[in-house]
Amino acid sequence: MPQTQDNAKVGAVGDHPPLQILSLYHRDMNIYGDSGNILSVTRRAELYGFRPMVRYYDPGDAWPEGIDMILGGGGQDHGQERIIDDLRERGGLLHDLADQEVPMLMICGLYQLFGHYFETSDHERLEGIGILDVHTIAQPERMIGNLVEQAEDFGRVVGYENHSGLTYLGEGAHPLGMVTEDGRGNNGKDHTEGARWKKVIGTYMHGSLLPKNPAVTDFLIAGAAERRYGQGTFAQMKETMDQKSRSELERLDSLADQASRIAASRPR
Repeated sequence: MPQTQDNAKVGAVGDHPPLQILSLYHRDMNIYGDSGNILSVTRRAELYGFRPMVRYYDPGDAWPEGIDMILGGGGQDHGQERIIDDLRERGGLLHDLADQEVPMLMICGLYQLFGHYFETSDHERLEGIGILDVHTIAQPERMIGNLVEQAEDFGRVVGYENHSGLTYLGEGAHPLGMVTEDGRGNNGKDHTEGARWKKVIGTYMHGSLLPKNPAVTDFLIAGAAERRYGQGTFAQMKETMDQKSRSELERLDSLADQASRIAASRPR
């Protein structure tokens, strides 16, 4: 199982090099099973030979040092209200980490707040931190259902959307993927879903996302490993996996493929 430590130290590359994974606002922004993303990252990282250490950050906590990856989930309106002031206070730090290409995955509510602003149904503007060049406007109807998109770097990506905000991308963001039908994705009109900048991914895909999409999981792990330990680290760890770990990884990939195919075949 992954280790959870308050004072984890990252050492040099060797047997089971550590990777520190931060769950951002785990208490308030984790209502749609997004903690499954943590489980997926840590399990695959273990199989590749890393030693994942999960840290948790909530408002009022000291910010942990040496973070290699940040994962954040979705939350209800009152959850967003509890974390927004702290998020703004940490915005400069998060910008710096994004500039330094720390991999980040933000789902739904935190995807919106990583943008420039969220405009509520009462036309109140909730300012975000602007890491992603997107903005979101509330609408009365929710967009709910299984979602399949094609991503340039990841192929088919499958998840479950459940949001009422319409998100629009600016020139500084690229979509995570493209959907084929109206009424889905970021805003139901332009067929985009999610947003990317450097190694930051924002998306509306719950599900959890990562267990069904190992290519996205490996992107995050590879980015974290190579930022800390150098180019080629991830490929080297894959090459030196023992047969037991390799077989388990193949089993997980097969399960992910089955799960994604079933989800993709279900009606909205």
